Amino acid sequence: MKYGFNSLLRAAPVWLLVLFCFAFAALPGCAQESAAPSAPVFVKADLVVVHKAKRTLELWAKGEKIAKYRIALGFNPVGPKEYEGDGKTPEGVYTIIRRNEASHYYKSLQLDYPNAADVAAAKAKGLTPGGLIMIHGLPNNKSAERVGHPDRDWTDGCIALDNPEMQNIWNRVDVGTAVLVMP
Repeated sequence: MKYGFNSLLRAAPVWLLVLFCFAFAALPGCAQESAAPSAPVFVKADLVVVHKAKRTLELWAKGEKIAKYRIALGFNPVGPKEYEGDGKTPEGVYTIIRRNEASHYYKSLQLDYPNAADVAAAKAKGLTPGGLIMIHGLPNNKSAERVGHPDRDWTDGCIALDNPEMQNIWNRVDVGTAVLVMP
């Protein structure tokens, strides 16, 4: 009596069929090609928290910390920014207002500094508050070692990361994201 493949399948116990399928799939060249890997999915942050004293930047989403990075700050980091050129990184609540892929640094996210309180504080002292405070990567064409990153505070008041970390933040932070900069 001739047995066809279909009749063998009907007669075989289920466990034997499962074993056969796994063995067949394990043979080189026999497994089905899977779809090309998709691009990584990044959880978008709804809050950026900077702890100046700890030199850390955290990304938060829906009340949970999703990432933490080491940062460098302005060259004179203690205290809030008071005026243009003081080398301080601002403290307070800000918002990301612009993404710049063609920055002098490896990508940058601009904060809405100075806000009304920053302008008023500087004006009360007869000073200009400055501006263009960014979260950014390393200067173009310079290494982390050359600027002393992250062990030395080297910016004019910005918040700096290395380039792979900045790319990760770039993928997770949109215009409109809140930024809390703490002492």
